[in-house]
Parts: sequence; C-alpha cells; structure tokens
Amino acid sequence: MSTSLLYHTWGIRGYDYIHARYEKGCTIFRVEQKESSLRSSCCGSRNVKKRGATERTFKTTPVGNRPVLIELPVQRVECLKCGAVRRVNVQFAKQRRSYTKGFERYALDLSRHMTIQDVAHHLNVSWDTIKDIQKRYLHRRFNKPKLGKLKRMAIDEIYLGSRSGYLTVVMDLGSGAVIEVAEGKNAAALDPFWKRLKHSRAQVEAVATDMGPAYIKAVRENLPEATLVFDHFHVIKLYNEKLTKLRRAVATEADALGKKVLKGTRWLLMKTPGNLLVEKDEHTRLQEALRLNQPLATAYYMKDDLRRVWQQDDKEAAAFLLDDWIKRAAVSGIQMLIQFGKTLAAYRSGILAYYDFDGLSTGPLEGTNNKIKTLQKMAYGFRDKEFLKLKIKGLHETKYALVG
Repeated sequence: MSTSLLYHTWGIRGYDYIHARYEKGCTIFRVEQKESSLRSSCCGSRNVKKRGATERTFKTTPVGNRPVLIELPVQRVECLKCGAVRRVNVQFAKQRRSYTKGFERYALDLSRHMTIQDVAHHLNVSWDTIKDIQKRYLHRRFNKPKLGKLKRMAIDEIYLGSRSGYLTVVMDLGSGAVIEVAEGKNAAALDPFWKRLKHSRAQVEAVATDMGPAYIKAVRENLPEATLVFDHFHVIKLYNEKLTKLRRAVATEADALGKKVLKGTRWLLMKTPGNLLVEKDEHTRLQEALRLNQPLATAYYMKDDLRRVWQQDDKEAAAFLLDDWIKRAAVSGIQMLIQFGKTLAAYRSGILAYYDFDGLSTGPLEGTNNKIKTLQKMAYGFRDKEFLKLKIKGLHETKYALVG
C-alpha cells in the first residue's frame, strides 16, 4: 500500500507506511513518522534529537464493515533549541484521543442520522466515546452564541419531567437558533444571559413572551428600550385554562343529568368550531353542554371573538375589537370574563404590539419546544444536563429526523 493512500483515504500525511496485518477481524496499518516532519511540541523547532518512542494505536474510519486501526510509535524528542523533552504531536489525531480526526468527523456525520447507540454499535466503540465526540463538537459550535446582531427574540419555558425539570429557552427569531437554555423558570435563571447580552451591545427591538410577571419584569429591567409582545398562543392558552375552571364549577353545581352532559366536554370547549369531528358527533355534544349553562356558552363564544383580535388587517381594527371585547366582558356579569377582561386591559399595548412587528410571536419557539420533547423522548432522557442544553442549541441545524 502506498503512503499516498494513507493521505487520500484517512488524511494521514507525513508518515510512512510500514506494513499491514489482520487480527481479530481488524485491519491494522503500521506507520512511522518521517524524520523530516519531527518537531518539538513546545516551540515547534525542527532541531530535535530522538529520545525513544511510545507505541500507540488509533481507531480510524472503517473500510466496509471491517474496523481499521493505525499503529504508530510516537517519538519522544529532545529539542536542542529550548531543551524540552516531549512526545511529538500526532498530526492526524487530537491530544489524549484514541481515534483519528477522520474518525471523529465520520462519527459526527453518522450522528445526524442515527442515535448515539446506533453510531457506537456501527463503529464498534462505547456509547460514551460517541457522546464525548458530540458534546465537544456542540460545545465548540454552540456553547456561547454571538448576540451582537440580535434584534428580535422569544422567551418561553418547557417542562421535561422530574429529572430535567423546567428549562427556560431563548430563541433568536431572526435566525431561528436557540441562544440560551437555562435551568428553572424564574427570572433569576436568565441572569447570566442578560449579562452576556449587555456586553454584546445588541440592539434588541422586540421580545415575544407570555404574560408571566417574572419574564415581563426581567425584560423591562434588562431591555428597557425593547417592546414586549404578548404572544396570542399564550393568551388563548390562559383563556382556555379559565374556561376549564368555569366548566368545572358548572359541573360541580349541576344535577346528575347535567354532570353526564358536561362529562368529557373539556377538550371540546378548547377546540375551534371548525376542528370539531363530525364522525364523533362532537358538535352536537358541545351544543348540549352549552345549552345547559348560559355563562359557559357566553364564555365559549367570546373565545372565538378574542381570536379575531389577531386576524385583522391592521392594528386599528384589532384595537377596536379588543376594546369592544373588554367592554362586553365587563358587563357580562360572569366573574371569569370580568377578571380576564381586566387582564387584557392591563396588557393591551403588548397584545397590540403584534401588529407593530409583522405578527411577531413565540410560534417558532413553540415548534422548537416540540422538537425538544421529541429529542428527549427518543433519547429516553438525558442524565447530562449540559449535553442536553448543547443539543437544544444545535436543534436549528437538524433538518430531518431528530436523534438522541
């Protein structure tokens, strides 16, 4: 086998091919470093003298299904310039690694389409080896994303079970990349992020978030010039929660027949009329429940009116609908609507800011949250939280199947 084949196949340059042998299903190539390429690992000087060698074996990319190993005596040299006695650097492998740079690149390529366990099995290495390769790559690429060009961002939390708990996720709505993943869901979780953002001198113009007081306070304190945009998804979600409580209260006070009619209607109340399934006769069931209680019917139909606030052609029309909704809620006599109307009035400017920024919302972040849940499910959970955070920051580059 020629020395040039070492370079073109595995990227090994500056070494001479000695021989090949086959042991236990592996192909082992023995190589030696050319004397002309020996350099001090301290100062880079070529004026060195050999002082023995240490045998090392490196795993490289396989040929077909057969594993390939590179056997190399790593020279120990004395530098006649600086006097240091050190082993020379191995050009085709990183320090303290038992595999080549080509093997690492190949493992990363496979990781885009396969799980860690599948890649480890295919390459005949441990699960921890592939995880370590992925983690170092993700840390190098995504640990601290640049924030200088950040203009619009979204903040939301996600719950990933008792092991991982709550995570606060921040997304750059311009690029779609996750720029921060913090443990917890309170304002303090983002303190390190705000410091980085301040040092970056980014000119953030808008922040999309829910109506949680912790995030509102944090944004106003750290980005006083930015406009808060309250996402319509979270407004309707909050309304659905209030509607569910109203249904529960109505069911508690209803007689036996009423309880039977209201049973199982929780999800029907959350659906839009167009999404009710005809084959399951959901429309009829919903109408029976609404006829049972007028306040419940009023609250349900006013939800559709509230959705129309985000479906207008301009901000003025949306403001008219929102103000009219708040007035109708105030005179409805239904405590749930009265209280929710006061909430909307308090956050009116942030709701209408949706029209100032071309429909800005946390929608892209909600989609990423779904990807995070899928990632968590496919990996059967993550014991290493730092690895999980790095995987989340690299999600925007995942174009096809998610792998854990």
